[in-house]
Amino acid sequence: MQRWRGLEDIPQDWGRSVVTIGSYDGVHRGHQLIIKHAVDRARELGVPAVVVTFDPHPSEVVRPGSHPPLLAPHHRRAELMAELGVDACLILPFTTEFSKLSPADFVVKVLVDKLHAKAVVEGPNFRFGHKAAGNVEFLVGQGKIYDFDVEVVDLYVTGEAGGGEPFSSTLTRRLVAEGDVAGAREILGRPHRVEGVVVRGAQRGRELGFPTANVETLPHTAIPADGVYAGYLHVQGEAMPAAISVGTNPQFDGTERTVEAYAIDRVGLDLYGLHVAVDFLAYVRGQAKFDSLEALLEQMAADVKRCREIVAAQE
Repeated sequence: MQRWRGLEDIPQDWGRSVVTIGSYDGVHRGHQLIIKHAVDRARELGVPAVVVTFDPHPSEVVRPGSHPPLLAPHHRRAELMAELGVDACLILPFTTEFSKLSPADFVVKVLVDKLHAKAVVEGPNFRFGHKAAGNVEFLVGQGKIYDFDVEVVDLYVTGEAGGGEPFSSTLTRRLVAEGDVAGAREILGRPHRVEGVVVRGAQRGRELGFPTANVETLPHTAIPADGVYAGYLHVQGEAMPAAISVGTNPQFDGTERTVEAYAIDRVGLDLYGLHVAVDFLAYVRGQAKFDSLEALLEQMAADVKRCREIVAAQE
């Protein structure tokens, strides 16, 4: 899949294409319906499928300080889109100047002049342009002028997550924040993932016999509620069953919130400086402070046993 950052990265000889536009944070199952439809339509027309997204999140520019927690960084979204068959991903730097583009100017500058859209695929509530003034109806009218079709896909999938609420990035962020990683997994179609570089922490886990990878997460990452989780630690292409701790480590009066993953039954791992990913499969228990170090160690052993069982059941 080709990856472009900014309109100037698009090849000069780029031909017609099928385009879908959105933040697509998380590339959840609703997003997947739209993206798959765009890919299928592109195959029918014999042209590439292009996803247009933005960096930073538009809300951070329109309302500074309101950047939502991110379910997936851009490189991860691109990987997921590529798995769905997308041919190119265009990341548009979302600046104050860009935010002032009228819907009509957006259509001409992005869809017509650069991507030569043959069809545009969106959800029913798609909004774009200055003050989100453009909608699907406006886009349909522009398509008649500039010779592209507009196809609307209902992305509102529902399930058990969120008590039957329509799947959305907002709902997924809420469930992650509440520690309901099983619900988030239902919406995403895969476990929620946190990424970052392994840094040196207090190294108490090593001293206690449970050496953990202390993950310095990427900015604006959606991190699950404090507690212990079962999941996977991904290192250089290998997925290792893991017991994951999120929180401030109250047993030792910690104040900094961390994400630490213990690779179950693995010995002698040296992960410092490596970029890793942590997948959250299931919530095990909340964070707690124990009466003694012995009680803590006993609980940690029980946590690892439970996490091993959960991962084994998944596999």
